[in-house]
Amino acid sequence: MTKTELITQVALETGFSRPAVQKILESILSTSIISLKKDTRFQLFGLGVFQIVKRSKRKGRNPRTGEALTVKAHNAVRFKAAKVLKDSVNGIPPKAKAPAAKTKEAAKTGK
Repeated sequence: MTKTELITQVALETGFSRPAVQKILESILSTSIISLKKDTRFQLFGLGVFQIVKRSKRKGRNPRTGEALTVKAHNAVRFKAAKVLKDSVNGIPPKAKAPAAKTKEAAKTGK
């Protein structure tokens, strides 16, 4: 799905105009980038965690020529999918939440 397709789908589902959805999506993307730069971690519950990881300098090869070269140290973005997303993609239905445990006081009064 492309960004344009996403904007169209969200506009259809929400009833908002495409320009409004586009502005919201661009705001979410820019805010997440700013957050990553500042905190090195950005989490969206139900989707996953984006995290900055430092890649150290290493030796590599040019795949075209085979020439040895040095790859500079740099930052990369790692994404770890949330369990809910992984389960959904694999066709595993969401588990029902267990009822909340009674507190000691509630157990005494029978509530």
